[in-house]
Amino acid sequence: MDTSSIIFTVAVTVLVTASIMYILTHRLKTVSEDNPFPKDSAANKSMQLQAYERLIILVDRIALPHVITRVNQPTATAREMQLLLTQNIRSEFDYNITQQIYVTAEAWNAVKNLKEQNLLIINQLANVLPPHATGLDLNKLLLEFLMSDKKGTLHEVVSEVLSYEAKKLME
Repeated sequence: MDTSSIIFTVAVTVLVTASIMYILTHRLKTVSEDNPFPKDSAANKSMQLQAYERLIILVDRIALPHVITRVNQPTATAREMQLLLTQNIRSEFDYNITQQIYVTAEAWNAVKNLKEQNLLIINQLANVLPPHATGLDLNKLLLEFLMSDKKGTLHEVVSEVLSYEAKKLME
């Protein structure tokens, strides 16, 4: 490539980049001006409060004692119960995943960590049971673990965090 080709290529690249930057900047400015819910509007706060409410319900629904009670199948094997419990937690979480856009990153991470911790506990305890174990054996082991381990009450801590943040919004 000769010098004039290099200069031409650089000039075209600069012009294209500048044009794209101008268009994106103008577009973002237009979008923010068209926002029907200003940051501190009552409608925005209402949507945020509803998200916190939904997440508190989610935390309650994925708390291990509540999941165990809700999906208990007396005739299931331990592996079947493991699958039922983990599928239920994932389903509840996935149903509420959009709420993350209305809450703080810390609040969302707390909910996400609760989900991950619960899945980990279920899978680890299911893996220590013998192959012929029943779903009741798994449920009993999970509940015993929760009663003996302080981390088992993480759902209460997450609920308190969500409640605190929702109350701050109402001030």
